[in-house]
Amino acid sequence: MDWIGLTPEEISALGLSAKVSLWCAAVTFIPGVLTGWIMARKSFIGKSVVDGLVHLPLVIPPVVVGYVLLLGLGTQGFIGKWLYEVFGISIAFTWKGAVVASAVMGFPLMVRSVRLSMELIETRLEDAARTLGAGPLRVFLTITLPLALPGIITGSILSFARSLGEFGATITFVSNIPGETRTLPLAVFTYTQIPGGEGPALRLVVLSILLAFSALIVSEVTARRTERLLK
Repeated sequence: MDWIGLTPEEISALGLSAKVSLWCAAVTFIPGVLTGWIMARKSFIGKSVVDGLVHLPLVIPPVVVGYVLLLGLGTQGFIGKWLYEVFGISIAFTWKGAVVASAVMGFPLMVRSVRLSMELIETRLEDAARTLGAGPLRVFLTITLPLALPGIITGSILSFARSLGEFGATITFVSNIPGETRTLPLAVFTYTQIPGGEGPALRLVVLSILLAFSALIVSEVTARRTERLLK
């Protein structure tokens, strides 16, 4: 096999990573936008604590996040056990669990991007809309949301890119199951642990770098174009 060729196992890891990352971006979208708006526009007791909790996954080891998810959403966890017994839903050790782990790690990036974008919006524009009779929901949908669109797009793409590189929380919560939870980072790790795996590992490393870099470029270009359209 030539250097650029991919085996079925490598293609499976690539496809699973894409699926998990897309679902991660989708899952974090609405909660991320709403949380970013709350943190940017609302004042309440304990706001600093909430802000710290939102950003906690960025500063603690990902393995800790994965272990906490396993305690809570595992089949014997206080939430996971209930989901399994009542609805027959199992999250741990499935690709859905990989989505959850990636979403937890990517959520702070989404919230931060949305919050910074909304904090730059002139509140006078929202106040003017209210004086003209627009309700809170209409102000949010017609003023705040469109003006914050560059930050929202950036946050979604950053969440997607973070999911592509997620390793610690994923392997702790859903293990490293071929075809089910083995994403690109886990596949790279697997190949580095077996004899003769240097070639496949190197291919996937290069592919991971290209995908992540492409996501960052797309994020920057899209945000700039959106800003120009809104001016």
